[in-house]
Amino acid sequence: MPEAIYILINQAMPGLVKIGRTEGCVEQRMKQIDTTGVPLPFECFAAFEVENGVVAERALHTAFGDHRIRDRREFFRLSPDKPTAILRAFGGREVTPGQDPVEDESDQRALDKARSIRPRFRFEMADVAVGSVLTSVFDDSIQCKVLEDEKVLFRGEQHSLTSSALVVANEFGKNWKQIQGPRYWKFEDEALVDLRDRNELEDD
Repeated sequence: MPEAIYILINQAMPGLVKIGRTEGCVEQRMKQIDTTGVPLPFECFAAFEVENGVVAERALHTAFGDHRIRDRREFFRLSPDKPTAILRAFGGREVTPGQDPVEDESDQRALDKARSIRPRFRFEMADVAVGSVLTSVFDDSIQCKVLEDEKVLFRGEQHSLTSSALVVANEFGKNWKQIQGPRYWKFEDEALVDLRDRNELEDD
């Protein structure tokens, strides 16, 4: 029976992804790890069936070992699109859940509220100039062009980072109503929020 490798994100753990495997249902696994020690439910960025889950998981953990937060833990500080690209190359069937596997409406409200929190962002914070081309963390072939602070040209129309990112997320099966745009657009293969955060650290 094929196993599944999953890439999870959590709104309470910005910049981190959890790379793991399960022999059962991905949604059920997400509910199992949603314990009292975790502030918010996990979200599945991507999940794929693979023939040998142990080998696939080990390959991903090795490939991103330099980004691992702690030995014997499955958390890595990197954008979720990077391990997802490797998973796609394995050629397995995608089994990413379309719905948030929450227990009740209060969990869903908490998750939606966390997604809607949008820290102030301007392109200059990330050293991204007007005219720069951004790529989606969901698919590098999806692009937009920077027009001005938090405004982009996306598919021939002016959008905010947030509205354009939400369109793409919905197209990729994410039944989300809120999103933090700078977390889901990249410049030169790095998420805008990561660029901003690095610049802030350098300024300090």
